[in-house]
Amino acid sequence: MTINQKTTLLITIISLAIFGTAATLTPGKFKNLKVLPQDISERQLDSIMQSYDKALNVSCDFCHVQKKDMFSIAPVTRELDFSIDDSMKENARKMIRLTIDINKTYFYFDSTVKPEYLNVVRCNTCHRGNPFPVND
Repeated sequence: MTINQKTTLLITIISLAIFGTAATLTPGKFKNLKVLPQDISERQLDSIMQSYDKALNVSCDFCHVQKKDMFSIAPVTRELDFSIDDSMKENARKMIRLTIDINKTYFYFDSTVKPEYLNVVRCNTCHRGNPFPVND
């Protein structure tokens, strides 16, 4: 291998590494967001999800399911696949839409703030640290 070939190979490998890393860090690349904005940042999404966890006193696996091998129905790892839909995740979407609609209808006075980021009525308003709302 000549020096030019080695240099070209090295530059190609470095370029692929840089582009590969940049592609994984680009905002808006989340799979299967149906209610939250597609351009949400990772920090905003994590913050919202942590607020759900705290308000319902649950962990991520309450709504998200474990990754599965494509040839098996059993989970192959403890890692969660956030893109898979199941009934609990769809229920969560309905609740998110409900709080967005309530906030937009009754408390949306500042048009510079997206309704999904308002913190007037939120999960804790009804759930108060329980996975399912408590009737008092």
